[in-house]
Amino acid sequence: MSTSSSLPPSDLPSSESAPVTRDDARQAMAALRAEIARHDELYYQRHAPVISDYDYDQLVKRLQALEAAFPDLATLDSPTQRIGGRPSEGFKPVAHRIRMMSLDNVYSPDELREWEARCRRIYDGAFDYVAELKIDGLSLSLRYADGLLTEAVTRGDGTTGDLVTENARTIRQIPLRLTNPPAADIEARGEVYLPLSAFQRLNAALEAEGEKPFVNPRNAAAGTMKLLDPRIVASRRLGMFCYELFANGAKPFETHWETLEWLRQAGFPVNPHARRCATLDEVLAYCAEMESQRAARDYDTDGVVVKVNQVRAQEELGVTAKAPRWAVAYKFAPMQATTRLRGVTWQVGRLGALTPVAELEPVFLAGTTVTRASLHNEDQIQRLDARLGDRVIVEKSGDIIPQVVGVVAAERTGAEMPIVVPELCPGCPDRQVRLVRPAGEVAWRCPETRCPTKLCQSLQHFAARTAMDIEGLGEAAVEKLVREGLVADCADLYALTTEQVAALERLGDKSAQNLMAQIERSKTAGLERLLFALGIPDVGRRKAQLLAQRFGSLAALAAASEEDLVAIRDIGPLTARRIREWLADDRNQQTLARLEAAGVVTRLEKTGPAAAARLAGKQFVLTGTLPTLTRDEATARIEAAGGRVTSAVSKKTDYVVIGDSPGSKLAKAKALGVALLDEAGLLALLAEGDRAAPTA
Repeated sequence: MSTSSSLPPSDLPSSESAPVTRDDARQAMAALRAEIARHDELYYQRHAPVISDYDYDQLVKRLQALEAAFPDLATLDSPTQRIGGRPSEGFKPVAHRIRMMSLDNVYSPDELREWEARCRRIYDGAFDYVAELKIDGLSLSLRYADGLLTEAVTRGDGTTGDLVTENARTIRQIPLRLTNPPAADIEARGEVYLPLSAFQRLNAALEAEGEKPFVNPRNAAAGTMKLLDPRIVASRRLGMFCYELFANGAKPFETHWETLEWLRQAGFPVNPHARRCATLDEVLAYCAEMESQRAARDYDTDGVVVKVNQVRAQEELGVTAKAPRWAVAYKFAPMQATTRLRGVTWQVGRLGALTPVAELEPVFLAGTTVTRASLHNEDQIQRLDARLGDRVIVEKSGDIIPQVVGVVAAERTGAEMPIVVPELCPGCPDRQVRLVRPAGEVAWRCPETRCPTKLCQSLQHFAARTAMDIEGLGEAAVEKLVREGLVADCADLYALTTEQVAALERLGDKSAQNLMAQIERSKTAGLERLLFALGIPDVGRRKAQLLAQRFGSLAALAAASEEDLVAIRDIGPLTARRIREWLADDRNQQTLARLEAAGVVTRLEKTGPAAAARLAGKQFVLTGTLPTLTRDEATARIEAAGGRVTSAVSKKTDYVVIGDSPGSKLAKAKALGVALLDEAGLLALLAEGDRAAPTA
């Protein structure tokens, strides 16, 4: 699933030193949320993940544990309650009629048995399973009207995706017309992937042309679907496997196995290894068999998706805010290889943290040649007892980012050398800046505010698509501007001239004109984007939105007290203090004044209440069966209006939506005095916002 306004993994508290006080918990939760958001950005938008799925899941689990221990500190924008990712730019955004959810992961037979036990506690009827290979690719929805393929939409954030119909048409396995559809409105869902053989050919061609190769087949598939020229997409020979079907917005068959059979017969590509299993023991045997055959297939698989077969049971089991309860991903063990540790490069992050990167003898692992791997931090090096010249074990957990996980001590010759942390910041080559290790942290840091490496990364964050969206201001251009002394902070970007930019190495007049046009355009990016771009501590995209809506201008925010900030939902005392400290800093104040003087928009444009903000900050719980809306449809409508759907009733719940057979959630809602809505009341609330009164 990575670089932005959050702390690198080495800044997070370890599980061995879990926080116990509220202040420690609040600080750790903020750091975890920021780190997970950073990885969501890299995984879903830049398609350049820097940690494995397993390590990502561990971050989420640590946050979930903290939120369970301190439920009042949980926030609406917590990554535990949402599906990562957003639609890419360049394609028309399209709303999913039924939300495309992600899956919870398990990593052992015991965890899979725990999942089954939870299912049986909720649903006491009989059910069996369908097990399918988990394809490591890009989720896609195919929509058919009267049998004709009319739209193909990527998952995006699960609620809205990108319209990529022309690119999807180039995938030869996808039928363009259905002969006997069971309904006028058909939606088939599946996973687009790039075969390993095609991936190797593509990377060889890119390297021959001097281009950067893709990290792995999944990134290649995602990048290919983003191309604007379908002819190039066609040349890359993408594939697809389908696994889900809706007819007129509902599942048309009584079992998932019948769905797969119909998809096969209708001409959709269905993975031939899918298997119906009567018991969980059969599922586990299937998982072991598929993992043993993993290397023989021409496409990447990182696990098995296990689904409850009976649709009635699926409906009863329902969903959480993030994933269906009736399905789970059983992840394969990480792939490993052994190679030689040649050296260590120390990298400086945007917040100054030092991260060691292992330089390795090239080794082929999980479809790519690995030459570098993460060593995380000094403590990890000491735990491994890693030394220069060691034979080391490299793992691609989740087939994403390589990391050193072990040392083959038996093969040591005595010539190995210890790995030494540098005393001076490698990101400040012209200054003798001593690194520091703050108390309670595992990372060494550069304390120099003018560190050129930190500055470069801050400017890249400022220019990112999710921030001020300055196209062309990438790593190379930023480094040149900093090296030439033309930019010392983000405000300096708006003082640049075309002549200064054109004089930079390998840019020229045309590139300079384009970049200057992008910088000029970014002035109107808006207050929300600006607040995120500035890199204010703890202020991600969601908090930037909250601050912009609450204060309406940069000047009003700068004048706000800590009490004013804490009054905003989801902003706690620690975050408020960090925001105030950042805004009170003289250098930051000068930067903000220069941004405003340059014409950067620092006020929120008032265009009337947006539809997506009608239910902003409101929490809903759904229980029972609604008359006309499925649970997914009701959830999608609430989220599209800015609300949030959770699985449990608590004091923070604003509304409980009840249908037939509501169960224990209704009693708990009454006990807590939570407002009740039936479907008509929900629809009225969606139409009118808070002016609608509870109707149940």
